[in-house]
Amino acid sequence: MDKYCLFAFVGTASRKWELVYIWEQATPEGKAIIILLIIFSILAWSVMVSKAIQMRRAKKLNQYFTAEFRSQKRVLDMFDRRIQAEGCPLFAVYQAGCFELDARIQLPERGGRRKRISLKGMEHVKRTIENAVAQESLKLESGLILLAIAVSGAPFLGLLGTVWGVMSTFGHIAQQGSATLAAMAPGVAAALITTVAGLLVAIPSMFGYNWLVHTLRTLTVELDNFAQELVSRMETEYLRDEDNDTRAEPFRLRVEQSDA
Repeated sequence: MDKYCLFAFVGTASRKWELVYIWEQATPEGKAIIILLIIFSILAWSVMVSKAIQMRRAKKLNQYFTAEFRSQKRVLDMFDRRIQAEGCPLFAVYQAGCFELDARIQLPERGGRRKRISLKGMEHVKRTIENAVAQESLKLESGLILLAIAVSGAPFLGLLGTVWGVMSTFGHIAQQGSATLAAMAPGVAAALITTVAGLLVAIPSMFGYNWLVHTLRTLTVELDNFAQELVSRMETEYLRDEDNDTRAEPFRLRVEQSDA
């Protein structure tokens, strides 16, 4: 057992020494590319963690808000109670739509509300809700461009470092005039480590990006469906029936003429 632990320790120490040795043999250009890839990796992981927390929280809040919204009798009940739900995309859409609807049905001289709203006024409410959906989608999507850059750019940066390192190695060997394995191996190994670094950045970023995009699409569909449901309830409760008003006008004229 002690011999096994000793061998494992020696193997680990030798692997660490190999990485240090390869780093020392790398060209300044290769070291600069590796440092750049490390920065990319830190940014990619920070984006993945922060967006995962944001989307998971948004998903939970959406579930709670949807249950509360569908349990209310009138569409403005939650708005009148001044309920707040920061970080909930559905609530942001609901609040924007209710603000616009409330502004359209207010009666300044009486301090009350109209029971109906015109079709033109409802169109303004719809546009406000659509803008709110677009803004919330952009908030959820923000930061994903860094992951896309890491996925597509990191392997090419690693390949650039490898090609540059191999080119420098062959150029150095050509100047010395001796193409031995001992002379070529350190330079080639140092060149290949940049490709390894690029793949270590790109592979986790690719999995994280695909998962986040899938979650983003799900949340975007939820936003669109909720916007349609919200507009439908607003129209049912507050939209004025233009056809009935048009048919009622001749009837009013006939009544007035008969009275005259």
